[in-house]
Amino acid sequence: MEGDSHAGAKVQHLPRVRQNPEQPNLRQVHLIHAELLEELADKGFTVRPSDLGENVLTRDLDLLALPRGTRLHIGTDEIIEITGLQNPRSQIDNFQSGLLKAVLDRDEHEHMIRKAGIMSVVLAGGVIRPDDEIRMDLPPLPHSLLERI
Repeated sequence: MEGDSHAGAKVQHLPRVRQNPEQPNLRQVHLIHAELLEELADKGFTVRPSDLGENVLTRDLDLLALPRGTRLHIGTDEIIEITGLQNPRSQIDNFQSGLLKAVLDRDEHEHMIRKAGIMSVVLAGGVIRPDDEIRMDLPPLPHSLLERI
């Protein structure tokens, strides 16, 4: 996203820069499903669009189930490629106490579920407008599950 603190080909996240500033930036665009905000409201949290740092808020798209490498076409020109799961950190509790726990869950096998959205990289830039259509191209099989990045 133009002007965003995570724009650029190389890693921008300060802890990752300290590790290796030459790493590719896999966290250029953060997407969250609007249903998460509703789930959080049901738990007593007040979280509005962009409060969790997302660049794009979607609806009726199971972001967390998309495989790595899925390409999303947003509007007429923008193409982004899904790279992994957003890994929520303890700083999220500075926004609202207990929020970190609320965006984490466990499945029936006790595996961690990170619900704070997904990360992607920009393949083709363009203007994104509210209510733009999102079209999806899945990568070739076999699909790789999203992992935290």
